[in-house]
Amino acid sequence: MSYDVRPARPEDLPALAAIERAALRLFVEAGLPDLADGPVLDLAEVQRYHAEGFVAVAEHPRAGIVGFVVARPLGGCAHVQEMDVHPDHGRRGLGRRLLDAALAWARGAGYRAVTLTTFRDVAWNAPFYARCGFRELPLADASPELLDLRRLEGTYGLPSERRILMRLEL
Repeated sequence: MSYDVRPARPEDLPALAAIERAALRLFVEAGLPDLADGPVLDLAEVQRYHAEGFVAVAEHPRAGIVGFVVARPLGGCAHVQEMDVHPDHGRRGLGRRLLDAALAWARGAGYRAVTLTTFRDVAWNAPFYARCGFRELPLADASPELLDLRRLEGTYGLPSERRILMRLEL
């Protein structure tokens, strides 16, 4: 199967919520069953990030949009807000290709670093990003905006004791 990873078009954006919802089911196996029914990015939010930042999609010729990454400016850095691949299309390198697209956008936009928040102990979270060159960012070194985002995540039911901040210098 061949996949195309490309910048999203406005007509792609409504498909992202279903992909995120499908990807959230994986958290049941990671010991976080409450996240399976958690909130997903709403269309207005994705449209704003598309206008202000970067959204890329992974598209399959028959299945359509099967993955995406959303990046945006935050605290002077590019920030990976969300990245998901539909589980039916996982383990094919799409996450890495989507992340690479976001990193290329960040470099082209002149950012010197990329940040994200993620789970420390979930295989496709912090360990994946560490293999891609991200390093844990101590809270003391985080921007106020990144700390605000971390606090906001707690209101969505993300357990802060399992979450870390990560940064990649470009």
